Amino acid sequence: MPDEILTLPEVAVLLKVAEKTVYTMAQRAEIPAFKVRGQWRFKRVDLDSWIEAQKASLNPATAQNETPPSDAAATERGGGRQDDH
Repeated sequence: MPDEILTLPEVAVLLKVAEKTVYTMAQRAEIPAFKVRGQWRFKRVDLDSWIEAQKASLNPATAQNETPPSDAAATERGGGRQDDH
């Protein structure tokens, strides 16, 4: 279902957190959500995008499928320290 709408308890299960946590995050606009007659609802596609953004903000190199250069690789490119002796 492309426009799947989730309830608060469903999002709590998806994220493996307490329902109160999801409720608080929605109130603080920390997670994409909207209300229908006073009840929080969440679009699955918005949550998927939000999850990816969270992953990217924690580790940009991993999110872009790049690995940071190792010390050996940096030395080979001339990026390592050189002794002047």
